[in-house]
Amino acid sequence: MDIFLQQLANGLTIGSMFALVALGYTMVYGVMRLINFAHGDMVAAAAFVGLTVYTQIMGEATSLGAVIMIFLLTAIVMACIGVVLERLAYRPLRTAPRLSAVVSALGASLMIQNGIMLVWGPQMRIFPELVPQVYWNLGNVVISLIQVVILLLSLVLMVALYLFIEKTRMGAAIRASSIDQDAARLMGINVNRVIALIFIIGSSLGAVGGLFIGLYYRGITFNMGWQYGLYAFVAAIIGGIGNIPGAMLGGMLLGLFNAFIAGYISSTWADAFTFILLIAILVIRPTGILGERVAEKV
Repeated sequence: MDIFLQQLANGLTIGSMFALVALGYTMVYGVMRLINFAHGDMVAAAAFVGLTVYTQIMGEATSLGAVIMIFLLTAIVMACIGVVLERLAYRPLRTAPRLSAVVSALGASLMIQNGIMLVWGPQMRIFPELVPQVYWNLGNVVISLIQVVILLLSLVLMVALYLFIEKTRMGAAIRASSIDQDAARLMGINVNRVIALIFIIGSSLGAVGGLFIGLYYRGITFNMGWQYGLYAFVAAIIGGIGNIPGAMLGGMLLGLFNAFIAGYISSTWADAFTFILLIAILVIRPTGILGERVAEKV
């Protein structure tokens, strides 16, 4: 029972990070029908940008205000990079065959990954300890402050995004664009602005996810975006890509699944069992657990 509860806490923490990153995939796919393969490397870049902000701008300060500023500045930088990425790599190819956009996304991924290596070097960097090492022992279950911070802040961001999409005028524009871009244009919606906005939101959430990865695992490398991007992509497919609640659910389920595999079997087999789970879900429900959101025919 103790192993179950410990892995439950670990799985929820990891799953919340997967969910934040998966939201970037699912938002872009929902509107553009494009898999942004560069998103994982954007997450990795966010960790290195956050490290630079901490050392060069904030003077290695660890106060609450400094930590908030690190998150805000990193999110702003990554949002700007996301807009530039959309403008240069994806917008010119909107009317091209879908394969062209996929190749462009892969090229952007390699460019960002190698850019990280050129700027920060190929060696592993140790992420600063921005959150104090505080632990609570609940019986034989150990929960850290960083786990609580990651889980709570991730839930707040995910709920805020869901309310933004469902309750605001711009959220309605995003939903309309995801159903039919041409019809959205006829209704007066600026689709280019909507697409830029989803890259801003997705990149910002990915930036928070990248900082959480650095805070939780401490070691960051230039090529780690491939691994976390792949897990987040799998989470989005499991939940139903293009469906925002599906990305949240898929991320949480994948994090719990990986944690329980590591706790009861071996972490060595985590990747293998992850893709076995993916195949099983796609065989049973090809559109994911919650299903891809599609237009209602009347």
